[in-house]
Amino acid sequence: IDVWRFAGVVGKHADIQVSPKYFLQLNQTLAENGLSPKVTVRDVQKLIAEQELKNHEVKETAGVFEYGKYHTLDEVNNWIDNITKYYPNITTVFEITKSYEGRTIRGIRISTGEGNSKPSFFIEGGIHSREWISPATVLYMAGQMLDRYSADQRIKQLVDSFNWFILPVFNVDGYEYTWTKNRNWRKTRSKHGLCTGVDPNRNWDYEWCKEGASKDPCSDMYCGPKAFSEVEVKGVADFIMKNSKMMKGFIDFHSFSQLWMSPWGYTTKLPPDFKDQDKGSELAVEALEKVFGTKYQHGSIANTIYVASGSSADWTYGAAKIKYSYGVELRDTGKYGFLLPPDQIIPSGKETLEALIALGNFVVNN
Repeated sequence: IDVWRFAGVVGKHADIQVSPKYFLQLNQTLAENGLSPKVTVRDVQKLIAEQELKNHEVKETAGVFEYGKYHTLDEVNNWIDNITKYYPNITTVFEITKSYEGRTIRGIRISTGEGNSKPSFFIEGGIHSREWISPATVLYMAGQMLDRYSADQRIKQLVDSFNWFILPVFNVDGYEYTWTKNRNWRKTRSKHGLCTGVDPNRNWDYEWCKEGASKDPCSDMYCGPKAFSEVEVKGVADFIMKNSKMMKGFIDFHSFSQLWMSPWGYTTKLPPDFKDQDKGSELAVEALEKVFGTKYQHGSIANTIYVASGSSADWTYGAAKIKYSYGVELRDTGKYGFLLPPDQIIPSGKETLEALIALGNFVVNN
């Protein structure tokens, strides 16, 4: 079985993928414990095939990057090269480090005017490799920030307010693996005995491997042999720490569940800055809902989704002292799960960009 979503809070449901072989056994076990499961996706493989087919059918214009399509890692890297060449005055490429399998983790920095005196904001996608809507949404927002900079005053204000560090695909090895071998792979690809991979969002050196993480290398929530064991996580953390003096905002985009969350993840206790952090979340989800009516919930990670220790937002807030640190779960709430059709990419991008504008305006003034 593969748990797509844990029920970490009373009243929330869990989503579990199960093979035909164990379907009846799982149903029976749940029934014996007074639980009544409902089938939401009858055939996961069919959904994978549909997503692939629809993605293949997206019409593309020669020489134009299609934001309404899921892209391979090579295509994302080409986008990074091309967009920084197209906007050479306000963008540069930054490189974090090499991954376990030797791929370069790359992002773009967007900086206008007097860059050095401005606060900065770090956005990352694809820390969990199967959550394809995350890199797709991050790419769309970055593209809009550049393409609409001159024509749209609200975008200009957002871009001008911060130095932006945008990392579309964090877990490059895992992401590549979801395109070539196993669509629902979540972790990194490092080797640990008989099992592969560490959950990169349980590997940060803040309250590492306490509740909501596993010491079992075969678990999807394996925290790793030690904090920062994963070269990708350590690389991003070092990069953030190096730039943390001016950093005011951090968002780690995930899917799925439609949640906008702030620390803590490791405990249900609330941090001293929770009121301000949650106000930012509230403004973000209000702006987001106005676009297509998509409803998000907000609150602290542990109280909204589940307790999870060693996560990115806990570290960026607790260790790097970035007050406005968030973990966001994008569309949907389970109909497609990680296998969201490509026709939802641009709607997701549009509504999330509105959330980012609202949050950016709030953060810059607080």
